[in-house]
Amino acid sequence: MAGKGSDMSKGTVGGGGTTMLRRINVASVLDAVRRSAPAPLRVAELVERTGLARPTVAQAVDELLDAGWLQQHGPDSADRSLGRPAIRVSLRGRAAPVLGLDVGPHRVTVGVSDLAGRKLSLVRRSGPGWTAQELLGVIGEVITEALAEAEVPAEDVAAAVAASPGIVDEHTGRVQLVPSVPGWSAIDLIKHVRGLLDCPVMLDNDANLAALAIAAARGGTGTLLAVQWGERLGAGIVIDGRLHRGTGAAGEIGFIATGPDDVINPEDSRGPLERAVGSEAIAALGRQAALDHPESRLAELGGDQLDTADVFAAAADRDPVAQAVVQQVARSFARALAPSILVLDPTAVVIGGGVARAGAVLLDAISDQLRLLTLNHPKLELSALAEDAVVTGAMRMALDEVWQRKLPTPAMTSTT
Repeated sequence: MAGKGSDMSKGTVGGGGTTMLRRINVASVLDAVRRSAPAPLRVAELVERTGLARPTVAQAVDELLDAGWLQQHGPDSADRSLGRPAIRVSLRGRAAPVLGLDVGPHRVTVGVSDLAGRKLSLVRRSGPGWTAQELLGVIGEVITEALAEAEVPAEDVAAAVAASPGIVDEHTGRVQLVPSVPGWSAIDLIKHVRGLLDCPVMLDNDANLAALAIAAARGGTGTLLAVQWGERLGAGIVIDGRLHRGTGAAGEIGFIATGPDDVINPEDSRGPLERAVGSEAIAALGRQAALDHPESRLAELGGDQLDTADVFAAAADRDPVAQAVVQQVARSFARALAPSILVLDPTAVVIGGGVARAGAVLLDAISDQLRLLTLNHPKLELSALAEDAVVTGAMRMALDEVWQRKLPTPAMTSTT
């Protein structure tokens, strides 16, 4: 069985060019199985997809089965009907499970995925707001619960990726500028998570990881501007499949000014755009509108107890007061985002996060505003991943780390 210490790039055979050739062949077969996951493949199909000779493919399959990276299946019904008992192989998902962690001031989410990208568990924990030390305790509890639900021992986790709001310093591995979590910038989150799991751990900005997940779900090339919109606002920029980080602060759209007097205050827990159109701001606008218009649907839904979902629900019911609130939010958001769209000229703008659950009522309003403010009108979409975009991106990056570190490289074909 292949575990955390297994590395198929080592010890395949002794001696120079033959060793490298066999490693390349094994990599080619494994890459073909990976691309097919979770569907199994026959040896004949692997021969066709890799261009390798059948004995070479068979030998590579045997090595990967022995190491625990592949699992064997019996012949399918078509093979049995033709009298060909061909075996089939697929990725053995639990050979290298990974963990993704999404940390925020009010919520911690942990997901566990197998090697084939199948989600084994997803656990959330919400709270009123934690200090840095309290947050570390919650992280430990949620990781333990997620691993138990996935039935994965901590020592079997092959890689983990943590997502956090703020600017991630790639040199120190710490998060900067997160006033919403007191003391968070002083915490070594990588060291803390590594102590819980004893595996390689990476840290990245939450919006960046959401962008990677959204880009993977959409497929294709081009430029993607992926907005993570909830209580906070951030964006990730993916160009032809590669994340654009700038010097580390690319995509911090929550700090875009919304008025002539707006300035960035590092001590403030939110940037100007977040204060104007973050989920808390939307709910506050709805509550004020309900007080001003007691005849509105907003007042019926709860008045001073309204949340963001209530505002969008009332607008979807064509309540004119709620629709006016949505139009105000859309106008502020579009005006702030339009310069970025003019600079990047993205193929698509995809909105994720909790606000993405608003649906067409918000999307249509933003589209109408952007048509007045941009030259080329990018495709505007709501992410189907919604609030799971960040943790999904974290699991995806962890899987990429496993494939790059633990498996034979380069994954290229050869003929023998």
